Amino acid sequence: MAEGSVAPREAPNGARWPVRSEGRAEALDRRGRTTVGASPFRVCGVVPTYDNPQTIERVSLALQAALAAAGVASPEVFVVDDGGGAAAKEALARLASVPGVHVVVRARNGGKGAAVKDGLRAAWERGFTHALQVDADGQHELADVAALLEAARSEPRALVLGEPRFDASAPTHRRVLRNVSVFWVRVATALDAGRIADPMCGFRVYPLAASVRVMDRCGDRMDFDPEIAVRLVWEGCPVANVPTRVRYVGADEGGVSHYRAVHDNVLVSLLYGRLVMLRLLGMREQL
Repeated sequence: MAEGSVAPREAPNGARWPVRSEGRAEALDRRGRTTVGASPFRVCGVVPTYDNPQTIERVSLALQAALAAAGVASPEVFVVDDGGGAAAKEALARLASVPGVHVVVRARNGGKGAAVKDGLRAAWERGFTHALQVDADGQHELADVAALLEAARSEPRALVLGEPRFDASAPTHRRVLRNVSVFWVRVATALDAGRIADPMCGFRVYPLAASVRVMDRCGDRMDFDPEIAVRLVWEGCPVANVPTRVRYVGADEGGVSHYRAVHDNVLVSLLYGRLVMLRLLGMREQL
């Protein structure tokens, strides 16, 4: 466990209290929700990766530079290897020697959600209050890091989501899925204050206190991004949507997509059905 952290302990209702680190103050409201008190804003980067040998170094180092340009002193980035192959491990071994870059290795592939959870947990245990997630394939416009961090600093309790502006490189089926996702997420959060403009974009800033509380209820694969966004809104987190350009990276540039058109579409569709039912049955905080 990281220096300055204490082990979680059992709450009276069987839930686990959050890890607390030096220099960070948390409180629990009457419903057991974690709120950030008067504490410093400490943000790091989190990059989940599975076999992105041609892009992972460039993306991770560019993210570190973007954090520095946005005013983050001694920026740190957690790169989570989700059981990648030999070529990816060579690239990650080089990254591990870079000051401020921490490579978290998973023994086997568990899915994007599992990798993000490990990255958020590692950041939380190191005393960070926020984590900026970026996909490893280079599709996100890292010049917009400053805008996302400005929104997070303005409202530290908020989930800050990139709101994509696609160019012609975006596949048609991905656009259609996003439109369907936006519709069902709005149904699931219709009575809540937070408005999720796009639940699928992997360019976002997590408030870690709330995120580590809800993330283990979320799926481990492509269903993670939309589910944790919904659950954070249910948790009472405000949402800030920041427009950002998204460019799909082709194979000639090292772009690797692990999105499975049939399997992941079914997985995400089942997720939305479950979230809407939990909302209608008033069971959103039990499951």
